[in-house]
Amino acid sequence: MSAPRENVWLAAVRANPDHAHNYAQRWRRLAAEGSDIYGEARMIDAMAERGSRILDAGCGTGRIGGWLAAQGHRVVGVDLDEHLISVAREDYPQAQWFVGNLASLDLQGQQDAPGKFDLIVSAGNVLTFLAEDERLPALRHLAGHLAPTGRLVVGFGAGRGYDFDTFESDAAECGLRLQQRYSTWQLHGPASDFLVAVLGRGDQPG
Repeated sequence: MSAPRENVWLAAVRANPDHAHNYAQRWRRLAAEGSDIYGEARMIDAMAERGSRILDAGCGTGRIGGWLAAQGHRVVGVDLDEHLISVAREDYPQAQWFVGNLASLDLQGQQDAPGKFDLIVSAGNVLTFLAEDERLPALRHLAGHLAPTGRLVVGFGAGRGYDFDTFESDAAECGLRLQQRYSTWQLHGPASDFLVAVLGRGDQPG
C-alpha cells in the first residue's frame, strides 16, 4: 500500500458522514460490554511518574487519555474530528480535549494546557491516517511538545502505507531518536506486523 495523498480519516468522513458517529458508538459499545480497551493506556501509565503531563495525540473518543486522567495524570487530547472530541468531552470530562490536526499542532495558546509533555502517546494507527505530506510536520510538532526528557510512544500496524523503517527515518529527521521497539503494547519483541516505538528527543543523553 502506497502512502496516502489525502488524510485517510477526512476522506472516510467525506465518503460516509456517519463514519465518526459509528466509530464512537463502536468504542462505547465495547466499553459497555466490558471489553478491555485500555491496554495502551496501561503501558503509558507504567512509564509515567504520578501526575505526569500526557498528550493523547489523535485521541479519538478519548479512551486512552481518559483512562490516564482517571489515574491522576494531567491529560490533554487532540483530534481533528469535532464529533470524536465532543464524545471525549462527554465521556471523560477530567481531561482537556481540543480539535486540531497533528500536522499543525500548537498547544502553547490553549488555556491551562502544558506546553511540554512528559509522555505523548499516539495509538490506534493514527500516524498512518496522515497524508504523506502531513507526516514530517506532525512528527516535528510532536517532538516540539516533548519535555527535555519526555518520550513519544507510537503504535501502528504494517500494510498501512507507512513502512516502519521509513517512519524511523522520518522521526530521526524531526529530531526524535528511537529508544525501544516492540511489536505489542504488552512489550513483546520486534516483529514485522506491528510497531510500538518509544522515542525521545535527539538531544537527550543516550
